[in-house]
Amino acid sequence: MITIDDISTAVIVLLRLGAAFRFVYCMIRLQSAEDEAAQFKKRAKNTVIFYIIAECVWQLKEIIFYYYS
Repeated sequence: MITIDDISTAVIVLLRLGAAFRFVYCMIRLQSAEDEAAQFKKRAKNTVIFYIIAECVWQLKEIIFYYYS
């Protein structure tokens, strides 16, 4: 039986993989498309910011569940 914790773990894994693939994609496109370099730099930066915020949210969730459990 699948629990909420299993779903949470799966979402975290998908989030990490998605952010990593998006960052790699932006870096590859950055090297090949010189005229759109600023756009892909901004996208890569936004991907890193998204990842940091998402990890903070998951850590806060874990702290709250640990505290109130």
